[in-house]
Amino acid sequence: MTYMMVQVKNLRKYFGKKEVLRGINFSTPAGSVLGILGPNGAGKTTTINCLTTLIKPDQGSAAIAGYDVLKQPAAVRSLIGLTGQFAAVDEQLTTRENLVFFGRLLRLSKARTARRTTELLEQFDLKEAANIRVKELSGGMRRRLDLAVSIITEPLVLFLDEPTTGLDPRSRHQVWNMVRTLREQGMTILLTTQYLEEADELADWIIVIDRGQAIAQGTADELKNRVGETFCKLQLASPDDEQKVRESLAGLGEITGKSNLTLPAPQGVQTLSEVIRRVEGVGVTLTDISLCRPSLDDVFFALTGHTTDESEKSS
Repeated sequence: MTYMMVQVKNLRKYFGKKEVLRGINFSTPAGSVLGILGPNGAGKTTTINCLTTLIKPDQGSAAIAGYDVLKQPAAVRSLIGLTGQFAAVDEQLTTRENLVFFGRLLRLSKARTARRTTELLEQFDLKEAANIRVKELSGGMRRRLDLAVSIITEPLVLFLDEPTTGLDPRSRHQVWNMVRTLREQGMTILLTTQYLEEADELADWIIVIDRGQAIAQGTADELKNRVGETFCKLQLASPDDEQKVRESLAGLGEITGKSNLTLPAPQGVQTLSEVIRRVEGVGVTLTDISLCRPSLDDVFFALTGHTTDESEKSS
């Protein structure tokens, strides 16, 4: 039987008269990554703040490893780590000094703090930066240090709130690899993110929050299947061939677009092969052809009515 490390039931939170969380329910198996998606202002960070005891929910219940966040907050805090949207390390201290400082602040013994500092410098590829002040580190290295600090106590559950915001692609992928490693080590991770590719890459299970409610839950594949079927995309070498291609593909489904054409591919590779056969039969050259599935961005738009970019502009 799967053990649910995190359990949330009918969670509600008000800021004044505004209901920010409107009865959220979900659970997270131990050793998995839960991706929490939603536009800015949807309630993602408020949910995390309730689960990490930073704020108190007004109604409902939440538990971490069986400990109630309202009734047993001290026990909950001893079991969790949190990496917020902005690095929380001290810029005047070195990388090593930050790890030692937070280890002792969190009441680890000197011996355990020293051991964890050595382990984390190695694990997060920070050995060469051990004696460099944080203010001199790159954004990616700061983020890795922030992540290392958040797990110095070896928590059961790690909360990552927009962990790769502002990072370049290389640094983002480094953080992704670290998250995968932590999951392999048995850590349960709750990840809020605006990068849908990030959730697609890392999350075992996804919950979509909008206007304080959980409007969809499932694996990335399950959510994509709710939006639509696989489709085929063709890029024509010459726009003048559009009509000829449309005629050759008659009967395969509705074709949209112009020099970049899209049509349904309910039979996947079989449909793709048929498209190639027909296009070659009329002597048309393609610069590209691919078989695609709906993306999480398509899912996000279908569920919330806007893309993540639009949600950021409107928030």
